[in-house]
Amino acid sequence: REVAHHIATGIREALPGADIEEVPVADGGEGTAEVICQALRGSWNECAAHDAFARPVTAHYAWLPERAAAVMEMSAVAGFRQARPDGFDIEQATTFGVGEMMLAAARRGAREIIVGLGGSVTNDGGFGMARALEFQFFGKDGEELGKAVSDLRALARIESKDKRLAQPPLQLVRVIAATDVRHPLLGENGASRVFGPQKGATPEQVLILEEALTRLADVVAAGFGVDHRATPGGGAAGGLGFGLMSFCGASIRPGFEVVAEAIGLESKIRSADIIVTGEGSLDRQTLAGKAPAEVARIGRKLGKRVFAIVGRTDGDARLRELFDGIYAVADDARDEAENIRQTAEFLREGGRKLATSLLLL
Repeated sequence: REVAHHIATGIREALPGADIEEVPVADGGEGTAEVICQALRGSWNECAAHDAFARPVTAHYAWLPERAAAVMEMSAVAGFRQARPDGFDIEQATTFGVGEMMLAAARRGAREIIVGLGGSVTNDGGFGMARALEFQFFGKDGEELGKAVSDLRALARIESKDKRLAQPPLQLVRVIAATDVRHPLLGENGASRVFGPQKGATPEQVLILEEALTRLADVVAAGFGVDHRATPGGGAAGGLGFGLMSFCGASIRPGFEVVAEAIGLESKIRSADIIVTGEGSLDRQTLAGKAPAEVARIGRKLGKRVFAIVGRTDGDARLRELFDGIYAVADDARDEAENIRQTAEFLREGGRKLATSLLLL
């Protein structure tokens, strides 16, 4: 919302008569719940939960009364905001709090829960979330496993505390996992090998995490009769996508698609002459389901001119073809921290430059 406001402010300075509609978007990561809540006039609920390192927190999720739906972001309890500046042990990071948030929404009467998968600090395959949802994990000796992801290497069976229910206690709730990545749970493109190092995992830990999640997938397949280890998106949020599908019967959907549908984005683009979007770094990863590329594709389909105001761009030829103009506003002569402090002014300047170029067309 703030980004849209600053860009619009800059445009109005050069084009005072411009009719501008500010429409914040998201693609499953941080901001997803806020965007949907604002667009559908929802409210915010809070609940007690635990963060990725088992510390008590107050978590917030959006509530849409007309749909009896909850929209939450896993990063609210298991994201980098909870990580300590001096580092953390990824084997101990848990999604338990995500399950607590889902339980709170179900107890409030939710018939649908949308979980945004982005910004995670975890790599537990939804192990923690499932424990919060009353699943138990046992080793070959019959003892219940510990809470570390590495303990899953000894997993022998999974049971529900209420054996009458296949997916307790959310069996009557529709769960949607909204993600901006298509990575599977395992393998070279899986959660541990691709995202583990980004979360501080050492090469040795990556192997441990891969082994643990492989064992989890094997036992789930044998015990539940479902195997989502290769399902695109299963590796999102450290394998939480896999966990939501396996333990909650969730469907995986592109996060941008979920948001765009909720806010009626296509109809808004259809009624506009010029479309402006943006991103911190516009690069080849943008093309893999990120919001700016998806906005541009809708614009192209409807015959609209689409521009991007970004911090920086890598100059990828496919991006130049997708946008009518790209305005990179970060100052390469400054360090990252200084650029971040100047974000608002950079965005306004990008809006002014775009508007000025439109006057010259």
